[in-house]
Amino acid sequence: MNSPVFDLLVQLTSIDKSIVQPAYVQVAQQIMNAIQRGYLEKGSKLPGTRALSKLLNVHRNTAVAIYDELASQGWVDIIPNKGTFVVVPEDSKSKIKATTQHINQVYEYPKIPGFPFQQSFNLASTKEETAAKYSINDGKPDLRLHPVHQFSRWYSAAMKRKPLINKWNTTNALIPSVFSIQLCNYLNTTRGFHIKPTNLLNTRSTEMSLYIVSQVLINPGDLVLVGQLSNYMTNMIFQQAGAKIKTVPVDDEGLDIGYVKKHFLHQHIRCIYVCSNRDYPTTTTLSTKRRLQLLQLAKTHGFAIIEDDFDHDFQFEGSSMMPMASADANGNIIYLGKLGQSLFPSFHTGFVVAPEQLITEAKNYLQLLDTQGDLIQEQMLSELISEGEIYRLKKKNIVTYKQRRDALSVFLKEFFDNILDWQIPSGGLAMWLRFKNHISLVKLAEEAEKLDLFLPKTILYQDKNICAIRFGYGHLTEEELKIVMEKLKQAYLQLLAV
Repeated sequence: MNSPVFDLLVQLTSIDKSIVQPAYVQVAQQIMNAIQRGYLEKGSKLPGTRALSKLLNVHRNTAVAIYDELASQGWVDIIPNKGTFVVVPEDSKSKIKATTQHINQVYEYPKIPGFPFQQSFNLASTKEETAAKYSINDGKPDLRLHPVHQFSRWYSAAMKRKPLINKWNTTNALIPSVFSIQLCNYLNTTRGFHIKPTNLLNTRSTEMSLYIVSQVLINPGDLVLVGQLSNYMTNMIFQQAGAKIKTVPVDDEGLDIGYVKKHFLHQHIRCIYVCSNRDYPTTTTLSTKRRLQLLQLAKTHGFAIIEDDFDHDFQFEGSSMMPMASADANGNIIYLGKLGQSLFPSFHTGFVVAPEQLITEAKNYLQLLDTQGDLIQEQMLSELISEGEIYRLKKKNIVTYKQRRDALSVFLKEFFDNILDWQIPSGGLAMWLRFKNHISLVKLAEEAEKLDLFLPKTILYQDKNICAIRFGYGHLTEEELKIVMEKLKQAYLQLLAV
């Protein structure tokens, strides 16, 4: 007759050969779980390695590895010539009971919580899965251009800096960090600012920056104006803050400020969201005349301008337009930007430039979301700024992206000359492609995916007046761009033939 421990192990242990995790680790974790739940009491004797190997139908060496794994983590005590006994690590928590579950279901975690909670429609994920070899995005950099070998050297050097530990332990928030000083110098040089660290907040991303700003700035029901099409992620953040979003038409000069004067000045505008260099998604640049009009309106009516300069680093012809924030003497502009876009995404950093009082409040929110920060990242970026590497990487990549933009223009002329309208932007990593005759963009995406080309719904813009795609090209080589254009043309022809 089998012992109770033996019977428990029969019920509670199994090996899934379809997963990568080694068999001995799977079984060891299952036995740990049984000990935590109280099914295997302290002092229980486990079967010998021969008996365990027979039970699990594995080699005896695997059984030995299971017990070694448990012993190394303090869950069992292996006593020579006596056996293997259950012990409970000193730092373990109180035992977990699963009284309402069948014993063979203790590894199934519930899908539905046993309590009510607020589900947000605004935060529903827009992510789509695909197995297609080629895909289009809204204008992301090419990760293959990331300087892997140089980066490893920079990162290693940053980690070896002796003052790094002292920075982790510092509590004096009144002294600006080296990184904030370096970033201020960089922005003052490249964007015409005259800011100090007290005007600056650095975050993990532009999205985090906007989220924090929206929490500080927007109350439920506040009126927020955005471009007619705008960025879906930006709108999600504003909606989550409780804003009432209204759209403003965008033409060849950018946001229509006359429309704002005519339709919204009788209401209390909380803020207007604009893109500094190129409108998202149309890539149209806000004209100088309209910038001045917008600044005057903000001053007169006391609303904020959120100026998002998401693609400042990707200017191919001439110079990027100086941010409106660089000429803001009245404190109406909150400027959002990103640094390090030539590096791998986890080492990009977002930042906010605004009046000191708003930055102080924003920092209070940031400490709730990201108290720890990333000092290694800051140390490395500080050195890349001071040594001029950030600037050199940017200039080097701009040459590549400009060549890709020009190649895309040639392929568009070859494959879509009488089908699409487009303007060649002076910068950025996306083009705005407008179909001359309306088609179903969703069906076009379906046909394209059959050809191994993925078009996410977030880059498709269609209503009774618009049929267009924000076509991000930065992540594709010239050879890949030609393949993508061929596939897109084939999908278009198949759609027409249906």
